[in-house]
Amino acid sequence: MSKDSPGPSAGFLVWRLANKWRVAVDRAVGPLGLTHAQYSLVASLYGMGRTGERPSQRRLADHTGMEALYVSKLARSLEAAGLIERARDPRDPRAVQLSLTEEGRTVTRRAIGVVQELLEQLLEPLGGRDGARTGAFTEELRLLLDVPLVPSAPENTATTTDPTAQGAPP
Repeated sequence: MSKDSPGPSAGFLVWRLANKWRVAVDRAVGPLGLTHAQYSLVASLYGMGRTGERPSQRRLADHTGMEALYVSKLARSLEAAGLIERARDPRDPRAVQLSLTEEGRTVTRRAIGVVQELLEQLLEPLGGRDGARTGAFTEELRLLLDVPLVPSAPENTATTTDPTAQGAPP
């Protein structure tokens, strides 16, 4: 990259960081029989369960930012593995509530420990998990996550530029 060419876009860097994190977590929790997506679900259930919440699949989807259909698929696979229980919500027979089994809590605690070690490594350049730069970075991430993203209709002209030529992910 020359001095005159712009560096990678913020979107590209966010995409790269998200992929780097996903791959690292996949590798770290793989020996525990989990994928990154499954870890996200069980870790969220663990945290919610500590406050007494037994979330519905919809609530868990909203919490994790995953599609409800994907959460349902993951929940079925985690149930088959004996890590979570799915039960009908007595207040809403259409809703399914999720909770960790005892084995699920054991595996999740181990996985959280492994992922926390990764997080320490990732945040070390910012001063560690408790560093001032990490706190500022976390606030910036929250700000960005709160921005609603509504895609506009793509232009259908020959003059439309190719975003991948500008460093955007395909």
